[in-house]
Amino acid sequence: MLASFNILRWQDVLDILVVAFIIYQLIAIIRGTRSVQMVLGLIVVGMVYFMASILDLVTLQWLLKTFLGSLLLIIVIVFQQDIRRALTQVGKSPFQKNLDMAEKDLDEIIRACYYLSKRRIGALIVIERETGLREFVDSGFKLNAVLSKELLISIFMPVSPLHDGGVIIYKGRVQTAGCIMPLSQNPYISKRFGTRHRAAIGLSEETDAVIIVVSEETQEVSLVQHGALTAMHDEMTLTNTLRNIFLPKETLTNGWKQWVGRT
Repeated sequence: MLASFNILRWQDVLDILVVAFIIYQLIAIIRGTRSVQMVLGLIVVGMVYFMASILDLVTLQWLLKTFLGSLLLIIVIVFQQDIRRALTQVGKSPFQKNLDMAEKDLDEIIRACYYLSKRRIGALIVIERETGLREFVDSGFKLNAVLSKELLISIFMPVSPLHDGGVIIYKGRVQTAGCIMPLSQNPYISKRFGTRHRAAIGLSEETDAVIIVVSEETQEVSLVQHGALTAMHDEMTLTNTLRNIFLPKETLTNGWKQWVGRT
């Protein structure tokens, strides 16, 4: 065993660490998505092929070998959304800032969401982050207006010509309204969710945007990110979640101040 360690080069250690990091990132990307079930399905197919080889099941072995021969093409087709999201993550600049939303901007969004919720008015609010949303911005009506609770409410009022579709916010400004979003094709989405929720999930599957959905039927406010929808049961929950996403340093600083104040 000592001899094995003696022939281990630093390149081998680096190689192992890089591969482990890539595997970890891939798991992080597909975690919580339907791709997990697809990966498990491919693992089961591989195990069946292995057992067929041991038991010398010629026909089954030939069938699975033909299937696995096109594995690369199958992976590209089945995991195209995850591959797109992974490439987007790789393409991000490590020096680019995520924190483009001020606390007052988040407060305007939160107040607007719960005002609309209480009055059973639906809304779809998209907060752009590092992944550009130009193709979706171009599908709506450009506003480039200062973000405010009153503006968001007026956009989503049923009498407004812009209430259908989504609003895209970037750096504290309402860039566009009435945007058309891609609907998710995930078959595991609950049937109780309508077009607005499917559009939010669909956009989050392709981008790193943070999306808030207000349901006009249930009055429920939900936050969608990375293909996952989470219900925000009250205003404080949404406030804390958005601050953790956009103001992590400030959250930690406030927490430290509160701890010092208690001591």
